[in-house]
Amino acid sequence: MEKSIGFIGTGVMGKSMVKHLLTKGYPVFIYNRSREKAVELVEQGAIWCKSPMEVAKNAEIIFTIVGYPYDVEEVYFGSNGLLENGKADSIFIDMTTSTPTLAKKIYEKAKEKEIHAIDAPVSGGDIGAKNGTLTIMVGGEEEVFHQILPVLSCFGQNIIYQGPAGSGQHTKMCNQIAIATNMIGVCEALVYAKKAGLNPETVLKSISSGAAGSWSLSNYVPRILAGDFAPGFFIKHFIKDMKIALEEAEKMNLPLPGLALAKKMYEELAELGEENSGTQALIKYWSEFE
Repeated sequence: MEKSIGFIGTGVMGKSMVKHLLTKGYPVFIYNRSREKAVELVEQGAIWCKSPMEVAKNAEIIFTIVGYPYDVEEVYFGSNGLLENGKADSIFIDMTTSTPTLAKKIYEKAKEKEIHAIDAPVSGGDIGAKNGTLTIMVGGEEEVFHQILPVLSCFGQNIIYQGPAGSGQHTKMCNQIAIATNMIGVCEALVYAKKAGLNPETVLKSISSGAAGSWSLSNYVPRILAGDFAPGFFIKHFIKDMKIALEEAEKMNLPLPGLALAKKMYEELAELGEENSGTQALIKYWSEFE
């Protein structure tokens, strides 16, 4: 009998991840603040729960992927939350991009209740979630990591144990730092190509396979050229991640000027109403692409 799975947060990423779990035959208990976002999953066999508490009472391995650290706090520490209602030997896996400090707090509180807690943020966006090819960065007890690896493999490919509690979140900050300045470079290259009278599509063919190549270049430039700014990852969530990274860097007395610039540019776009667009909408910072 497959272990029962709980999944809290069935948005852009979570929905596809639950589908993979259902396809593999796992019984999946789901909760989402907006029930309408879960209707399709229920029709495919997922079991709807009315609260995180109900998920905790039914599932042995519980995933969470919600919006912000305060959402994580509510799901884990609220009176109807996971820690108050979880069963001993349950495994909680937070895949939200949150703070390393909060990941450690959840781990310590879970340990008091004989519950295992893992921080396992992901990268790969909506495409990776749909294709089951997410990168998963794991922090927590290594023994528990090996226990849950078969489940993580349902929707991830590059799954790497990084170290003790909080290490997964620190690794995700490294990921977001690299993406932030890379997206500036991708967009500036497109703007330059257009100003120079080049065909951006043929420019992409030339530069994507060389030293300038990157996931963002290959996956987001076609969307930009098609005028597709639907979120694989929301700008508002990216701003949240950059704030976390800058706060953590400040604790280490580490200046990150490139990240600070990217955050400023994205915040300006958010003020113009682009907070719910995908991160590729950074191109709109340049009027030539409006």
